[in-house]
Amino acid sequence: MIYTVTFNPSLDYIVAVEDFKLGLTNRTNSELLLPGGKGINVSTVLMNLGIESTALGFVAGFTGEEVVRRLEKTGVKNGFIRIEEGFTRINLKLKTIDGTEINGMGPVICEEKIQLLMDKLDTLGEGDVLFLSGSIPASMPDDAYQKIMELLDGRGVRIAVDATKDLLMNVLPYHPFLIKPNNHELGEIFGVELRTRESVVPYARELKEKGAENVLVSMAGEGAVLIAADGSVYEAPAPKGKLINGVGAGDSMVAGFMAGYMEKQDYEYAFHMGVAAGSASAFSENLATKLEIEAVYRQLQ
Repeated sequence: MIYTVTFNPSLDYIVAVEDFKLGLTNRTNSELLLPGGKGINVSTVLMNLGIESTALGFVAGFTGEEVVRRLEKTGVKNGFIRIEEGFTRINLKLKTIDGTEINGMGPVICEEKIQLLMDKLDTLGEGDVLFLSGSIPASMPDDAYQKIMELLDGRGVRIAVDATKDLLMNVLPYHPFLIKPNNHELGEIFGVELRTRESVVPYARELKEKGAENVLVSMAGEGAVLIAADGSVYEAPAPKGKLINGVGAGDSMVAGFMAGYMEKQDYEYAFHMGVAAGSASAFSENLATKLEIEAVYRQLQ
């Protein structure tokens, strides 16, 4: 089975406002409401590729019910734990001003609920796949990823981790199957600036030496680099296309890579599937469909 974890999911309210003005009433000319969160994005792209997964995490209130309803409607299985107080956050994203958004806090997650999630994860074993993506809410211990990796260590679970700085570095001793920093995050870890595909290779190798099996580095318009578990190095420029929406592109890359690897157990194919899925989402209003991913994959060939 395949599982994704989103500790702090959201309802993303994505709006366009022409000629936005502070301090005045502004009216939208387009609106979109989607379940959000990095793990949820992974589940959505996997489902678009015809691969079932169970979404795990925490939801609360009427907004949490709507997140679950919308996911189930697409075919993603519901493994969320309900929080009795508070509500799942709403994130407002103003797409006509790039990068402008207001993100909610989400509910407080108590120790009892965290243990319920750990109990669910404790059932995973040989052949299962788990995605750990995104930040950890303030109400949870900051070693949550570490604890999950420790729990599943040695069980044959393929774990993909998409996190930053200490969250990422602290899981390396548990040998995650895949990690996916971008070039800026990788540079931040080592205190350097990385702008070219060639420049990221030695630093990605170092993360591999510290314990990661596969290190996939996304670089937006510069493309991507993979240091594979067998030591091979793959790199690709960014496919040609118009950037429409960068939100979820990294999550799509992780989903595409794992989907490709599960299909053929071939690192080069998995790498190209990851690049195709990430780019296809960047070229789309929403997360990429199977047809969109296949079209970009053909371009890479």
